[in-house]
Amino acid sequence: MPVAEILRKHGISRPTYFNWKAKYGGTSVPELRRLKELEQENAKLKRMYAELALENAAIKDVLHRKL
Repeated sequence: MPVAEILRKHGISRPTYFNWKAKYGGTSVPELRRLKELEQENAKLKRMYAELALENAAIKDVLHRKL
């Protein structure tokens, strides 16, 4: 089955396909699984940092108001 037909069937554009191919072309399945796990962990850590930064800013704001 030609690549163009598969792309059309799944609604993927040619530039997206070639970007994915360049990024993931030589990786194996276990590497892709690990990459996905790391991306999920990174997203979780970013959310945690954002929450802590917001909490820290709120605490600083309250402390400045009291002074």
